[in-house]
Order: sequence, then C-alpha cells, then structure tokens
Amino acid sequence: MGAYDAYLALRHRLANADGPEHVALVLTERDLLEQGAYETLKRTLGWAFDYGAERVTVSVSVLDEAVVPTLKRELQAIDAPRPVAVRGPDDAERADAPIRINLGLGGRGEFARAVQEMAEDVEAGDLDPEDVDEETVTDHLVFPAEPDLLIKTGAERLSDFLIWQSTYSELYFTDVNWRDFRKRDYLRAVREFEDRQRRFGE
Repeated sequence: MGAYDAYLALRHRLANADGPEHVALVLTERDLLEQGAYETLKRTLGWAFDYGAERVTVSVSVLDEAVVPTLKRELQAIDAPRPVAVRGPDDAERADAPIRINLGLGGRGEFARAVQEMAEDVEAGDLDPEDVDEETVTDHLVFPAEPDLLIKTGAERLSDFLIWQSTYSELYFTDVNWRDFRKRDYLRAVREFEDRQRRFGE
C-alpha cells in the first residue's frame, strides 16, 4: 500500500462517521470485457467488506442479452468473499445473498414487474389496493435493499439501475474507468460518503 492509500485507510478507520453498510456498484457489459475486470471486481468486493459493508449490490448494464448466460456463469464462479446471488432479466426470484449481482434488469423493468405482481395479488384477493404503500412496492422488488453508497465508474449516469432503491443513496461518480479502479479510488468514495451529511430527503 502506498503512502496515499495508507492515509485514506487511516482516515477511514479514525473517522467518527459510520461507513456505508450497503455499497452498490454500477458497471457495464463493456467493463467486464476488459482484461482483469473480474479480478478488479473480486478485489473491490473484498475492500467493501474490509471497510465495513455488510452487503454489496453490483448492477451490470447489458446491451446484448445473448451475452447474459456467459456473464452469469463468470459471475457465479467468481472467488468472492461472501455468497453471491446473480439475477438476470428473466429472473423473478428475490436476491438475498450478501453479494447481489443484477445482470441487465433495469430499474424501470424491475418496477413494472413489481406493479404487475401487485396487480396479480389484488386480483387473487391477497392484497387490498388500500394497503399498497412504499414497503409493499419494495417487497416485490428483486433487489429490495437500499444502498447507502452507490459508485459509478466511467460516467455520471445510473444506467437505469436501482431507480427506486437509490432515492436516498449517496451517489459517487468517478471518471476512472473500471479497468483502472484501485483501492485508493474505493477509499476516496468511502471518505466522501463519510464527509457528507445524509438528509434522506429532508
């Protein structure tokens, strides 16, 4: 570890503010095609848990759904520090593992599916429309947990991911591309998170 990395790590450990318990990463299909991309992901997952995270959500935008099975196999086989749940565009099962990977299930599609499921519950008599609230919607999402910190490399956009869940998340954009993402870049994001005063919409 270089001097600057050591400084950031020390500042993190000494900070009075709590670090993020749930970290989200937004990547692209192209990011994962870069040489060493999965090693970068493995290291980043390790850093997240080393510095206090209890859960990590990784969202990968996919332009060509034909690559989803290949990406899914690669991601399920990654040597991750915690159990992994990978979900693709056609998966409706809720993701509950400490590491949750979203392959191409955009926020609008996820929300539309949740509305459809709630409508089916109403039709079946299992749900009263008057009882539908924010918690009900969240319970019908594949990726229900709300990130504390969301990190996007390479560009300042969410790529249609975690639209509902990231309402009160702290967003951290860096122009560092995924292939060049290092520990110091992760710690910068955590440091900035700790320096912010979260308002949760207030």
